[in-house]
Amino acid sequence: MYVSLVAVAEQWKRIGSELPEGWARVELRLQLPDRAAADRAAATLAPAGPFRAAPTVLAFAIARDGSAVGPENAVRLLSRIPRGTLVLESSQAAAKAAPAPASTLAESWDAAIAGLPADWSDAWVELALTSTDYVERASVLCIQTNPRRDGDRAALRFRAARRSGYGVAAGMARRCLERCDGEGIGGAVSVLRVLCDTDHAGTQGPSWILDGQTV
Repeated sequence: MYVSLVAVAEQWKRIGSELPEGWARVELRLQLPDRAAADRAAATLAPAGPFRAAPTVLAFAIARDGSAVGPENAVRLLSRIPRGTLVLESSQAAAKAAPAPASTLAESWDAAIAGLPADWSDAWVELALTSTDYVERASVLCIQTNPRRDGDRAALRFRAARRSGYGVAAGMARRCLERCDGEGIGGAVSVLRVLCDTDHAGTQGPSWILDGQTV
């Protein structure tokens, strides 16, 4: 049975140095010279929660995310084990952080429009405000959008048109939202309905009928 003469803690440092940047968790196996050595190592590694994969093999994890013993504590524990061979079984990358939410209404508008098909022509948009206290002032600042309040909710709705027809131009909608940002009005923009490549032949554009009302 081969057992490395390199200190177990040093073996872990080498393994750690070769892991990809941003690793979150690794699964390791420690091969010990004999059963007695494995028993002693199991007691030493108790904080790491090892399990006996074989009479002389211990399996355990090291993690950066708190789900297992951390890298520094692992060095401290492994430095107490004089002999053994440490083998990397697997590694997991850290989960990618979710994109930061838009911090302004103008940015929220940009994100909502960016998610539409490239040939969108008409959109029914909602500006959801963080407080009903903002409804009146936002209605004034967004007057060019011809906003409608959605019942008692802290929300305004309006139509937007990319090329022509009924609805505020995308650039003007963004400018209205910038005015709201300038006064610290919080909220988020979402597109509720969208049509693409409509042909306004002799009309102001399509109409939606929602809850018996034309919008």
